[in-house]
Amino acid sequence: MANEWSEFSVEELKSPVPNALATGPFGSAISSRFFAESGTPVIRGSNLSQDVGVRLIDDDLVFVDDTKKKEFARSIARRGDLVFTCWGTIDQVGLIDKRSRYEEYIVSNKQMKFTPDKEKADSLFLYYLLSNPQMRDKIVGEGIGSSVPGFNLGQLRALRLRIPPLPMQHAITAILGTLDDKIELNRQMNETLECMVRALFKSWFVDFDPVRAKAEDRDPKLPKHLADIFPDSLTESELGKIPTTWSVTMLGDLIELAYGKALKEENRRPGDIAVYGSNGQVGWHNEKLASAPGIIVGRKGNPGVVTWASTDFFAIDTTFYVVPKGECKSLYFLYYALRAHDLASLGADSAVPGLNRNMVYMSQQLVPSTPVLDAFDHRVRPIFERIQKGNEQSSSLSALRDTLLPKLISGELRLPDAERIVGGQM
Repeated sequence: MANEWSEFSVEELKSPVPNALATGPFGSAISSRFFAESGTPVIRGSNLSQDVGVRLIDDDLVFVDDTKKKEFARSIARRGDLVFTCWGTIDQVGLIDKRSRYEEYIVSNKQMKFTPDKEKADSLFLYYLLSNPQMRDKIVGEGIGSSVPGFNLGQLRALRLRIPPLPMQHAITAILGTLDDKIELNRQMNETLECMVRALFKSWFVDFDPVRAKAEDRDPKLPKHLADIFPDSLTESELGKIPTTWSVTMLGDLIELAYGKALKEENRRPGDIAVYGSNGQVGWHNEKLASAPGIIVGRKGNPGVVTWASTDFFAIDTTFYVVPKGECKSLYFLYYALRAHDLASLGADSAVPGLNRNMVYMSQQLVPSTPVLDAFDHRVRPIFERIQKGNEQSSSLSALRDTLLPKLISGELRLPDAERIVGGQM
């Protein structure tokens, strides 16, 4: 019941252990010159997110050695600790939990860490509470500074939180956590599926495994009807040795990089058409620019980033989108082939980094025979469809979680009602 909830400051909810509330090391003490190849990872702003489901980004970590770790002992964050940004994007909240790759981290000079008292508060409940948009707005509203927003340790200590008894906290996190766990499971499954396709592309079109096996009179480990469509020898080409009967041509003979179209955020209308920028999806609209499936290539801002679109899409004017032409019609093959090129290096000569379309067109590309391309499509299309279904389910579950979150952490929605809603979606 809502009347069982009580209000506490973060200071009152901290663990009785030393340094339960602490900032990272002072500026220059943890600068890049102290970073190492291994050791204890450092949490920086890039490892935190404003997205509720992203508790910690464990990619692109930097490390400090054991000497620095001892020096920064007060700034060590462990499983169960929350991490906040105190300068810059101050509404980022992170949680070190069972999903984290490491047991311990060092928070950087622009972060703070908070160890809750387990007898008073559930760490995951506090994460959901503090990453709720209303709480993030409150933190931003109380921020200090002008050019660089700040939210300091004193402000964090004084932040007031309204929480229910511990058993109810556990029940709420079980509901929201069930949704997040399914979303995470879908992400892991999709990652595995994508690895399978990448491995198949590399085997067939980079390492030429079936061709080499046949040339060396080994079993290509493919059904006979598939093995028969691969050549049994290699021949010299501009790209080195390639399968006999395959060819080398320019990318410009295979694709057109069509310009995306301007669509400012304020001009987008509610709809189910994904809008893509140079680094992936950036929103939604009610009109499409091109039909699915499609390939979007970053033109300005993040030149050369290659993104797959499973549904009809709108590519904005910082991008190109691929229109196949010539002998190769396989978008699946072209997607991985473009990713294999170092497109980012083919920049336009201007103040703003950009992709030079003509330089892309002049890049050489291996083109397999049509039967092999058809066989590749036949194998990977069902995998891409499974990935898309997983993404669609995760999007629905994320929307449900974001709807339930503010109602659950405010006591507006009864637990049995929330459990019934979630049960109907799983």
